[in-house]
Amino acid sequence: MFKNKSKLRSPQESTLAPRTLVLGVLGAITLGVAVLSVAVSYGILVPAFGAWAVPTVAALDALWVVVQAAEVLAGSNTSRVRRVQAAGLTLTAVIAAIPTIDLAMTLTRAHQPFDLAVVLTPVAIVATKGAWWIVLPALGRRTSDTTRRNIATRRQEVADQLEVMEADAAHRIELLRVATDLQERVTTAETEFRRATLDAQQRMTAVLHAQAEITAAAVADMPLPALVAQVELPELDGWVPASPALGVTPVTAAVTPVTQVSALTGPQPVTSRVTLEELALVSGVPTPLPGAVLTDAQLEVVIRFQRHRTDPPSSYRQASTALRAAGFRASEERVRHTWRELMVKEGAGDAEEMDDAQEEAEASA
Repeated sequence: MFKNKSKLRSPQESTLAPRTLVLGVLGAITLGVAVLSVAVSYGILVPAFGAWAVPTVAALDALWVVVQAAEVLAGSNTSRVRRVQAAGLTLTAVIAAIPTIDLAMTLTRAHQPFDLAVVLTPVAIVATKGAWWIVLPALGRRTSDTTRRNIATRRQEVADQLEVMEADAAHRIELLRVATDLQERVTTAETEFRRATLDAQQRMTAVLHAQAEITAAAVADMPLPALVAQVELPELDGWVPASPALGVTPVTAAVTPVTQVSALTGPQPVTSRVTLEELALVSGVPTPLPGAVLTDAQLEVVIRFQRHRTDPPSSYRQASTALRAAGFRASEERVRHTWRELMVKEGAGDAEEMDDAQEEAEASA
């Protein structure tokens, strides 16, 4: 039964504790240094003090070793440790002083043999005491096997947690670096796309503006037949060259196909090929706004737009009425003057005669 219990004993209980191992090594070193100190001090003191030097030196070194052991047993008791440390330092100074003084006297006397052990002894004594002074506070108190296992388990848990935290931090740092690189690449690509889109719009605007000036000059001399507006544009399944998600809008609005020109007599509404905004853009003037004061160029754009909204084109009275119904403000004199200039540009004959003929026809109707 007892044999079974001894077999079930864990390996940690059968091995020496790290604290015991460290103390054992330091104790062996201390004993060796004490033996060296006794031998060296005996050779130094016996010729001068005789046989009394032997027990004196042995007692000093034995007491020095005992003080080291007492310092270990004192543990963390502040008052006891302080007194033991003071005694240990005093004994260390006395024991190390014997070979040190002899070495100094030897060096001052001529033709004296030089002994290396005399040099090593005080160094070993001081170094051993310093080792005890440094190591003991780190060893702590003597604990049982169970407590040591609990402390080791807790330390391992803390070490594992720290390692996991360091790994998580490394992963997050790597993720942020990759995300930063990807964000820079995406930002660069978006910037290039927007810049390319704006460059294309700039080139298109320049080309259209130049063409618009040529077209405006041509239309002024030769009005465009209504049949041209009947040419339908191809269907592209609603595809537009710029994505709305990027906030990029086309320079011009889409052109809407017109319906067939009605064969009825009299003015009929025509689905406009161009809007007022487009007509203003072609003419190179700001878009006229209802209720605002119009310049001469803007007034001409509004009158041209109102005139060609019907087929055949509207008369002066019809265009003037539609202009005021749309909310545009202008004096009658300005409207009539601009109308006459428009008739001259379109080559519609004498403006005065046409105005009178249209007014008479409308009055008789």
